[in-house]
Amino acid sequence: MSGTRPPVPALVPLLAGVLLGALLTWGWFTTEGGAPDAAPAAGAIPRPSVCFTPGGDCTERIVNAINAAREEVLVQAYSFTSPPIARALEEAQRRSVRVRIIVDDSQLTERYSQADEVARAGLEVWVDDPAGIAHSKVMVIDRLAVITGSFNFSRSAQERNAENLMVLRDPELAGQYAENWERRRAVSVPFAQAARPPAANDNERDQRKRSSARYGLF
Repeated sequence: MSGTRPPVPALVPLLAGVLLGALLTWGWFTTEGGAPDAAPAAGAIPRPSVCFTPGGDCTERIVNAINAAREEVLVQAYSFTSPPIARALEEAQRRSVRVRIIVDDSQLTERYSQADEVARAGLEVWVDDPAGIAHSKVMVIDRLAVITGSFNFSRSAQERNAENLMVLRDPELAGQYAENWERRRAVSVPFAQAARPPAANDNERDQRKRSSARYGLF
């Protein structure tokens, strides 16, 4: 019939739906950091994932998340002896990301600790000294994501131990961890001002803390 348009073939809406789905999938991967083992694009916090050792490169997961930071990285570390993680934090600071670190006081005397190195590089470092040990292993990235688990920020956690690591992209959860970080910082002392225990110390608590810190550190 003249002047009338032919009906749209049924295949066209189907193809349009497939194309839309592909675009949405591509957008999810690019904004969430891609596949779990891929390095994130600049500014892309990795999507929720888990990592286990032995077998997984959990240190790389942490470094990738730090590399994605654009504003702030908060750290709570019981053991902090991993050079790759320390270098990633220093590089973040050079990108004008504010990096703030709290360590257990065992890191004042630990031979392989990176706390001295990052403090000399200009990062803000505090020492937490609770009644027991400052046992948290936490990073908060831009108050959008949390890294936590049993995994110490150490060589041994990566190379020798059986550990677990979680990267959780959840702003509400990240806010709670950040609030706890601030509470611990309020009762901590700057690294440069922290009293180094003497080489020979009969205090049972100090001996226990230093002995415990020898495991999983390097």
